[in-house]
Amino acid sequence: MVSRSFINRRKFFQTAGALAVAWPVRGVVQQPSESRVVLATAEEVRNRNRSVLSAPLQRLLDAAMESCFQVKALQAWKSLVRPEDVVGLKVNTLAGRGLSTHPELVQAVCERLQEAGVAASRIIIWDRLNRDLERGGYKICTSGPSPRCYGNDACGYTQQVYEYGSAASRISRLVVETCTVLINLPILKDHGIVGASAGLKNFFGAIDNPNKYHDAVGDPYVADVNMLEPIRRKHRLTICDALTAQCEGGPPFMAQWCWPMNSLLVSTDMPALDRIGWELIEEKRRQMKLPSLKQAGREPRYILTAADARHGLGIADRERIKLVRCTL
Repeated sequence: MVSRSFINRRKFFQTAGALAVAWPVRGVVQQPSESRVVLATAEEVRNRNRSVLSAPLQRLLDAAMESCFQVKALQAWKSLVRPEDVVGLKVNTLAGRGLSTHPELVQAVCERLQEAGVAASRIIIWDRLNRDLERGGYKICTSGPSPRCYGNDACGYTQQVYEYGSAASRISRLVVETCTVLINLPILKDHGIVGASAGLKNFFGAIDNPNKYHDAVGDPYVADVNMLEPIRRKHRLTICDALTAQCEGGPPFMAQWCWPMNSLLVSTDMPALDRIGWELIEEKRRQMKLPSLKQAGREPRYILTAADARHGLGIADRERIKLVRCTL
């Protein structure tokens, strides 16, 4: 049974807004000439029943962070957040329990954020809708000492329309008014319209009108949405949940096209991470005798657009991406 602790809407936003406004946020860091993406894998993250185990997953997350930042895991987290930050964890729960960001992974991230000095009550797990979160295995919580968890339908969207290129959207008030830092926790899966869904596509869950942006295989729409100022400025890190991945039939969960990859993809560069994710999906499609995404008419070129000179969201040139494989 889902436990809910709702509070007065006006009081909630007064409190949340005060948290966000009271503390400054860091600006966007200039992209380096090369980007690092970590693919960390551990078969031990599952038991014999194929359920995810929390302790091995925590070790996998630590190893991925250390490989990505080349420092101890706690030091890496402290470089991303400060105690005064309000940290939004953007999960992906659209497909239900079979293909949603694992709650065990989110719990591991919450624990490390708290060790880095962020109070549990300053962590918000969020997605588009409360019902999606519930279907993904999360409990709605809007008050108390534990991490918050709720959808955009609980907090609403800004009155202001944010624009960039082809994108004109209202953004979740949580993103604009409450959070100072965004950590992206997407799923690795194919997408029947835009080809692939990982880091960049996950921020469609931050806007009020994502259905407008699926024409032309999402290009340049996905890139343009990620250029909206609050999203671009506040994103710090993407941890892609590839414990279970899907290469066909997405975005809904299709068991016949899923496989237990038992991996995490970690990077501060979303286009670079998505470029590797695209590569992994194509590799699995070849193994399963499926046509390439290009042959299927849905090559995710929006990933390349996100890294072009106009957008500058990261690096998508494969020769400039250092893929670090880490196996436990």
